[in-house]
Order: sequence, then C-alpha cells, then structure tokens
Amino acid sequence: MSLPFSEQCPLITKDLNSFNAIFKDVINYGKKINWKNIYIKGGNKFLDDSILPVNTFLTHDLNLSRNSEEVFSSFRDSTKRNIKKAIKKGVKVKIENTLKSVGEYYRLHCITRKKHGLPPQPFNFFKKSFEHIISKNKGIVALASYNNKIIAGAIFFHFKKQAIFKFGGSDSNHHDLRPNNLVMWEAIKWYCRNEYNTFNFGRTELENKGLMQFKRGWGTTGKKINYYKYDLIKDCYVNNKSNIRSYCSFFKIFPEPIFRITGNIFYRHIG
Repeated sequence: MSLPFSEQCPLITKDLNSFNAIFKDVINYGKKINWKNIYIKGGNKFLDDSILPVNTFLTHDLNLSRNSEEVFSSFRDSTKRNIKKAIKKGVKVKIENTLKSVGEYYRLHCITRKKHGLPPQPFNFFKKSFEHIISKNKGIVALASYNNKIIAGAIFFHFKKQAIFKFGGSDSNHHDLRPNNLVMWEAIKWYCRNEYNTFNFGRTELENKGLMQFKRGWGTTGKKINYYKYDLIKDCYVNNKSNIRSYCSFFKIFPEPIFRITGNIFYRHIG
C-alpha cells in the first residue's frame, strides 16, 4: 500500500500472517471512511498467484556507485550525442530547490500534459511537494534555458541514497535542442557528486516503447512493477483498469485556463 501518487512501494511486512492482519485493518478503515479502492503498488510476495494485477509497468534504475565519467560511458551513443548537442547549442541547466523554480517548472508541466491529453495536477499539489519534500532537502528542480527562456525542466525526489525522476516537462518547440537529455544528465551528475547510489527513472507503461527506449539509453536495468486493486464495495481484488486514457483527445482541445481547472477538479478523485 502507498501514499497518493506514489509509483511503487513494496509490501513491508515480515510474514503472511502480519500482512493479512494489517491488510484487514486497512480494509476496515477504508470502509469506515468510504474509500472505494485500495492499491498495492509493487510486489506480490504475499498475494495468491490467482490474483491478477490491475496494471503492469516497467521501472529503470541507474547505478550511481561510480564517478560521473564512468556513468556517462555507460550511456548509449545516441544519448551521449544528444547531451553534447544540447551543450553545443548553448542550453544551460540550473539546479534549484525554491518555490519559484517549482512554479517555473509547473508552466512546462501543463504544456506537456496538454500535449498528451492529460489534465495537470493542481499547482497546490506541487506547492505541497515543495513544502514537505523539496524544501526539506529531499528533492531538486532542474531547469534548462536557451536564450534566457526556460524550455525544459524536471523534478526529482531523493531519500537516503536513492533518487527518483518524478516529473518532467518541456516546450516541444525546442525539442531539437535536446534540453531534456541535458536536464537528466545534470541531475545525474548532481546525484553522483552527492554520493547517491541509485537513480530511478520512474515507471513506464508497457505500450510506451519510445519512452522505454529513452530510459534504456542511459545504461539502466529494468524490472516490472505490478499494481493490485482491492475493491472495497465488492470486497475482493479486481483487475479493471482506469479509463482515463479514453479522455485524452477531449482534454487536448481545452483552453489552458480551463485545462488547469479541470486538473484541480479531476485529481480530487484519484491518487
């Protein structure tokens, strides 16, 4: 079980009996406060083989227990070329942890979500992420600029010696400059300098072959993550997927102000 918007959280219990006891308590609590579903994101150690996942994703990890030169040498040649191209073209990246930088990223986030037909999370979600994570030295914001205009950015979270790429956005008018590649590389270098062990590229849907190829190009190793859904009304595990994707084309036609309001309303009901 995990917090809202978490991509994975393996089951943390010592044995099957303790898992069953804890999960029973969660079910009772969820029914008491009118939850609809409980999600288990990652791992099936204590679940019967007959229980089918509601969804399966891939996650990619990069080993940082080397210096940045060795990490760079593990990248695919095309990834190296894209990084060098961005540098040659004059793209600059700054690493920050301010609320202003979160706001600058959010503009790009909305642009990217609209392109894919997905409503953006409310800005208040990012503000709370800043207050509780980034401002506590548990995250950074990387912003790429070209001719003094911010054209790409990403938000990364970290805990102990593990880092994760959480959100990314960019202006598609400047994709030819490869700013996303440089954003990722500068973040990886930052984590190498600060002696982190792993850098996770987040989850990828199995049908998104292009994104998978992008992440493999960074010398990563991949593994599957299964999501399980327990329906509190039916009182059983189910494997019916969300139909959010069916609305993608509809969301794309919204003017940006309406699009952001839609996100504010939409994300109250999912996690």
